[in-house]
Amino acid sequence: MEFTHGETVFRDRSATTADPYNPSRQVRAEWDPELTIELEQAFVATSSSRAVATATRTQLFTDKSLYLTDPDADVQEGDRIRTGGTKEDLDSGTAYMVPARPIADTSPFTGWRPVVEIPLELPEG
Repeated sequence: MEFTHGETVFRDRSATTADPYNPSRQVRAEWDPELTIELEQAFVATSSSRAVATATRTQLFTDKSLYLTDPDADVQEGDRIRTGGTKEDLDSGTAYMVPARPIADTSPFTGWRPVVEIPLELPEG
């Protein structure tokens, strides 16, 4: 399956480092340009938006989904997906977070795995 009008997006991943408060635990560090890859034939679609308010802060979460034609694409929870911008400039484009583990569904009748849907969040505020 191909997206005729798909776009290329960038998957950013951060390196891990020892937690300064618990050295036996690994935590994410800064985004590492060496771990950025291009994902071709991508499609980003809007799912919904929701406002989350507390006594001291109001935040807007825009939920989107990233669809990829490669169901085995290297995307994990905690990664960042950027649309627009360039591969080298990690601050370019619009950045979405991957809040959950991506899973590609498999047809129980044929074993076909057409696309993978990856949930994305854009926190603002």
